Amino acid sequence: MDKYKKLATNTIIFAIGTFSSKVLSFLLMPFVTRMLEQGSYGDADLIQQTANVLIPIVFLQINSACLRFALDKDGDKAEVFSVGLRTTFIGFAVFLLFWYPISLIRIKDFCLGDYVVLIYVFVLVSGLRQLCQQFVRGCGEVKIFAIDGIVATATTLAFNLLFLGPFHWGVYGYIIAIIASDFCSIIFLFVTCKLWRYVKIKGVRKSTAFSMLKYSIPMMPTIILWWIINVSDRYMVTGFIGSAENGLYTAASKIPNFVIMFSSIFIDAWQLSAVDEYESDDRAHFFTNVFRVYSGGVFSVSAALILGCQLLTRILVAPSYYTSWQYVPVLIMATTISCHVNFLASVYMAEKKNIMAMITALSGAAANVILNLVLIKQIGANGAAIATLVAFIVVFVTRGIDTRRFIKIDFKAPIIATELLILGVQAAVMILMKGGVLMYVIEGALVVVMLLFNHKPLKELVELLVDKFLKKRSKKTAE
Repeated sequence: MDKYKKLATNTIIFAIGTFSSKVLSFLLMPFVTRMLEQGSYGDADLIQQTANVLIPIVFLQINSACLRFALDKDGDKAEVFSVGLRTTFIGFAVFLLFWYPISLIRIKDFCLGDYVVLIYVFVLVSGLRQLCQQFVRGCGEVKIFAIDGIVATATTLAFNLLFLGPFHWGVYGYIIAIIASDFCSIIFLFVTCKLWRYVKIKGVRKSTAFSMLKYSIPMMPTIILWWIINVSDRYMVTGFIGSAENGLYTAASKIPNFVIMFSSIFIDAWQLSAVDEYESDDRAHFFTNVFRVYSGGVFSVSAALILGCQLLTRILVAPSYYTSWQYVPVLIMATTISCHVNFLASVYMAEKKNIMAMITALSGAAANVILNLVLIKQIGANGAAIATLVAFIVVFVTRGIDTRRFIKIDFKAPIIATELLILGVQAAVMILMKGGVLMYVIEGALVVVMLLFNHKPLKELVELLVDKFLKKRSKKTAE
């Protein structure tokens, strides 16, 4: 199969599973923000984000190694999965030793001790789900991976409606719904893919475990640094301003997920193609072409999203959260650059070299923390958004320079800088003018400029996906 068409096929398959789960997060927002007050919503998010940063530390980011080593055609998949399971359970046993110190952590009016049981269960169940997901994807079971996304969507919706609605469990219900959904996903993946066939009690070579841990352990600090860039601002907003303001900031951070939805669907498919085609003679040309189309799509989606952010905020959150829209434009810009950073991560993944991934993330994390400390006190939560944007720009620039050691991608930096400037003007117009006909005229004109700027890559993207879809339909008709 042609490499571009294979990428398009996998993108469509991942879209089926990912799109439903991403859309659910938006559809649930009106319900969740009505069931939880601003302070409670901020607390629920902090619990979830705390668990998310603990998972790579506790389990040594072994799920990423399971994905990468399962992709190797000559590898022993049973050994790969068994190493993943052993690392997960041993890591959790060690994690139990830290129960008491974790329960003492307090940030202003938020105390982890009130939710320590939830955090531990969340970490174990979510860690196991990520392990199973990445192994299944690495084995090439992309359709099962996509169906799992649909199953997770359905169960998350059902549990949220039940636990936040009739049961009125509040913050506990929100977190338990995620845990219950992840558990259902584990059962589904084990049954459909018969994962028990890949569990070895004995006979796992030490060399396999060593190679996997050598790959995964350097990713731990990288994941932590990403957490600092993406999430530490919420802790600082809580500490400097309070849980209620963090609730607004958290609600605002959900809107840019539309960009992430577009990006993650592609990135899941792209990682498979990046590894498959990495040894090909024309890999630089392939990576450059894909990056150009991907970048154009991300910037176009972001421009349209800034235009509609006030309307989306009004639709997706309770009225008491509406003022959160003022943080959305800058967060969309930050998310846009983060999508470009994630594309470059595929180079480190294909090379199995994660040290520089960590160092480049460190540069962004340092910039983020310093700017958060300065800007949040000066201009509030939008200072945190600006700090996140600058951090991602720093990481993208450093990674763009570093990855040229492995593959020379033509980023066309002047074009990216111009597109980012267009988004910056959009954000400034939206925040300063706040509303009115003139504002929307200007915003609409800027969106048109962005679309015209990217008409060629967007045309290529649409043609590739439509061509693949039509061929698939005609094949089914012939059968």
